[in-house]
Amino acid sequence: QVQLVESGGGLVQAGGSLRLSCAASGRTFGRYVMGWFRQAPGKEREFVTAINWSGATTYYADSVKGRFTISRDNAKNTVYLQMDSLKPEDTADYYCAQSKLGVVTSTPAAYDYWGQGTQVTVSS
Repeated sequence: QVQLVESGGGLVQAGGSLRLSCAASGRTFGRYVMGWFRQAPGKEREFVTAINWSGATTYYADSVKGRFTISRDNAKNTVYLQMDSLKPEDTADYYCAQSKLGVVTSTPAAYDYWGQGTQVTVSS
């Protein structure tokens, strides 16, 4: 059984930074694409970023491009989301997910395991 556990969320002022972590267990982490999604109150879950198994390929939503950076450490079974220049509109619950497919994708249906989420609040 795959488990994904996010951490690192919290309250930060606009312009600040946070680093989220997602620790994975249950299957060979280094074989799978990992993604981050977010869901703001009253809105649908949206794609943030994804990274392939080696870290060589990444994909970002336009709304976070240039501000957020995804990375992974396969030796630690962990994926990270470095969030800089945060804006109030980044406020959401952030979820990491693991994809059963071998390609980086923004499609939620491609991800078969999800974490419980960590809350990020950006104050203005």
